Formats: sequence, structure tokens, C-alpha cells
Amino acid sequence: MSRTDTVRQPGWRLDQVASAGRENLDAQHVARYDAIEDASPDREVALLQQWGMARESVVVELGTGTGQFAVAAARVCDRVVAVDVSPVMIAELQTKLAREHVDNVDVMQAGFLDYEHGGAPADVVYSRYALHHLPDFWKGVALARIHRMLRPGGLLRVWDVVYSFEPHEAEDRLEAWCATGGPNDGDGWSRADYEEHVRDEHSTFT
Repeated sequence: MSRTDTVRQPGWRLDQVASAGRENLDAQHVARYDAIEDASPDREVALLQQWGMARESVVVELGTGTGQFAVAAARVCDRVVAVDVSPVMIAELQTKLAREHVDNVDVMQAGFLDYEHGGAPADVVYSRYALHHLPDFWKGVALARIHRMLRPGGLLRVWDVVYSFEPHEAEDRLEAWCATGGPNDGDGWSRADYEEHVRDEHSTFT
């Protein structure tokens, strides 16, 4: 059976649930997430295997969401820890694990700033489209915590949305990106989704 634990947060820590993004706490959005966002989990697992991930590797995914990567990793690794702050995402992942008969994933309702890794050090830490939910100071804290949970020589794989243009280009570049979004009732990411990302989330700057 998968195990789900919840970690208490001290009052001075960033409220990671509030920072998770409106859409990641919305049951309707979470239910259609896999249909609109393909995390290429099999390709990612194959890449990490090329870099040394093996059957005996301990894999931690931070910001697992619906667990696309976690489920794929669990098919080739004995222990996967799937971590997310959103109770809605956690519920969706638990349903998926039961449906697909995956029993070697430990599920933790926690985040970058409060997940406490137990047991053998992580061989691989993976995160995709999650770190931008933290302001830059807290990103630094998160990366330091990841460093402590990884074994020496372990692998860290991070995907995220990063702004790589000059500040004076921001208006044109951000408008051009938002314009690629579809309608609000469409099958993919909408203009409103992209605008919300820019306005309310914390993608960092190269």
C-alpha cells in the first residue's frame, strides 16, 4: 500500500499551499491536468537511467502533481517518494496509484520547504514546473534542503519556466507568450492561465 503523511508547518514558513497556485487547488483543473499537460515521464525516466538511475535508486519527486513522473519511475525503481502540497493533487495521485496497482510510491503532503526525507539518502531528486511557486529567497532555501537530502554524486533534475530576456523586453515578450494561450474553455492552457502565471507566480530571471 502507498503511504500518505502530512507535515506540520511552523508559523514563520511561507504558506506553500497558498503559493501552490489557484489551479492546483481546483478539483476541475486537477481532473483534466493529465489531458492538457504531458510531462513526458517515460522519456524523463529513460534520460535519468542514462545518467545512472537504477532499480535500487531512491527517487524523490518534489511537486509531483498528478504523479505522471512518479508512476513511471516506480515501474523501474524500488522506492519513489511523491511530494506535493496540494491536497487535491494528492487525492488525484492516490486514485491513480490504486487504479494502476502501483504500491511502491510513498505519498507525502508537503513541499520543498518542509519535506523531511527519511531512510537512505535520495539518489535522484526530480521536479518539474513546481519551483516557480516559491519566491526567489525560498527557492534558495529549497535548493539547500535538496542538497542535504541527496547522496554525494546524486542527480537533481529541475524543469521550470524561467524568464530569459532583458528587463526592457518584458512587456513585449510576456505579451507574446500570453498570446499563445487558447480560449478559456479550450482543451489546453489558456491565455488566462499564462497571465495568471506571470501575475501571481514566481518564475525566476536568468
